[in-house]
Amino acid sequence: MHEFSRHLGDTFKRARGKLNMTQSEVAASANIDVRTVLNIENYKGNPKFEVLYPLVRTLNIDPNELFYPELQRNSPALNQLRLLVEQCNEDDAETLIPILQSVLSALHANDTIHIE
Repeated sequence: MHEFSRHLGDTFKRARGKLNMTQSEVAASANIDVRTVLNIENYKGNPKFEVLYPLVRTLNIDPNELFYPELQRNSPALNQLRLLVEQCNEDDAETLIPILQSVLSALHANDTIHIE
């Protein structure tokens, strides 16, 4: 079994549980066979995009949760940073990217720097 199969199955099970849906309900809503949902949740599935796409949408899964699980950290500071970023328009983002890259480079180069 590949590690991504376990992560995919666990993510789908968790999302289905949050929505209080059965495997049959998910399958019907995504217009796929219930055995496909069962296989994915039992770490035996390696779904094609045509299956993955409707499942992700049916279960309201953030694609980043599937492809970048390391970003799903429950950190108040990171959550606050994400909320601030969401308030940016495109011009703000273009201006902030090089600034943030410079600040992160400085922080990573010297772990003793503290900005208050």
